[in-house]
Order: sequence, then structure tokens, then C-alpha cells
Amino acid sequence: MDNYILETKNLCKKFKNDEVIKGVSLHIKKNTIYGLLGPNGAGKSTILKMLTGMLHITSGEIIFDNHNFTRKDLHHIGSIIEAAPLYENLDARDNLRVRTIALGLPESRINEVLGIVDLKNTGKKKAGHFSMGMKQRLGIAIALLNNPKLLILDEPTNGLDPFGIKELRNLIKSFPSKGITVIVSSHILTEIQLVADEIGIICGGVLGYEGKLKQDDNLEELFIEIASKHSREV
Repeated sequence: MDNYILETKNLCKKFKNDEVIKGVSLHIKKNTIYGLLGPNGAGKSTILKMLTGMLHITSGEIIFDNHNFTRKDLHHIGSIIEAAPLYENLDARDNLRVRTIALGLPESRINEVLGIVDLKNTGKKKAGHFSMGMKQRLGIAIALLNNPKLLILDEPTNGLDPFGIKELRNLIKSFPSKGITVIVSSHILTEIQLVADEIGIICGGVLGYEGKLKQDDNLEELFIEIASKHSREV
């Protein structure tokens, strides 16, 4: 039996009469990187928002660590969805200090997460003056404060230059060895192929494919095949 940190069973989401997520069943194994692929507007962010309690599900189930998901499970999940939640007028340490106070966490955790994302030496520089890559890494530091079992990253490489993408890729690949499972969404096939152990391809709110990546897989051909089959009619 596979050891899943998270599963969804026939997950559906409707907005009024528009069904945007249609019976999606995901299977995310512990201590792996799961790539959620799909074109813009496919439903990736909607799924991630349901997994983090930002949106109510219309129907279906979410199973977290072998039990039905409840709000208490959010203590074991870290996430960045759409944008890193930064106070741009504060430096990196003060951004984290605000969260440790709110979450009742020890201040020692600040140094630990800054070390993980390599931001210990930013001094008093305000987050608003950080590069895009530094902002993403600070956002990940915030998401790591509560020692999550699961880290969810929505399009984390958006806006990054090649160097920033490489830094973030290496950071993401380091998490499974620390006992952290990662779900990373993207529409960039090559980036997912470089980091993910398994993938799910979403198109038109439908999970068209889920499985393990192999070295000789032609992800582009698979993606185009799924997209042509499941894209919404306009």
C-alpha cells in the first residue's frame, strides 16, 4: 500500500453553475515532489486553494496523512499561493518574527528557516527591496516556520530570472530529505521535469494524467495530448 501524505477523491468545485474542478483524484506520496501541471486557467490554483482551506470544496474528499482533512491539519501545511505574503516595509527577520509571535513559535525558529533558504545575511534590508528570487525564498521561509509535513507552492518560478529559478529548484529538491513533501504547480514543463518525482496534468478542471516521471518520457507530447483532449470548449 502506498504511503500518501495527501489524497483527493472526486474533488469538485462549482462557482454558481460553472463546474471548474471535475472529479479530481490526486495521490501524493510522502517525502516526494509532486508536480501539478496545466495551462493557465486549468484549475491548478483552485485545487491548491481547496487543499489549504482557502476555498470550500463543493463535493468529494480530501484525505491528509490517512484521515479526513480538518482545519487542524493546516498546522502541518505550509503554502505560497499566488504571491508570498510579505510585509515589504519589514526586513526578513521581522517578517518572520511577526509570524512566530502570531503562531506562538519560538524565536529560534527564525534562524533555522533563514538558514534553510539562505537569507541569514540580508541585515536590515527591507523585503520591498529584495529581488524576486529573494522574496520567493522569504515566502518559503514563512511557509516553513510551522515545520510543515506538506509544502504547497503555486507557480513559484513566475517572474524569476534563470539564476533565481536554479536557486529555487535546488531549494525545492532539498525538502524531501528533510521530511517535507512538496506540491509544486506550474505551466512550465521543463521546470517540473527537473524537480518532480510524479506529476498530475490538469486541463479544463480534469485530471488527464497522473504518474511517475521517467527519463525518456516526452512530457511535451503528453501535455499536448491531454490538453487537446480535456481543454474546455469556448
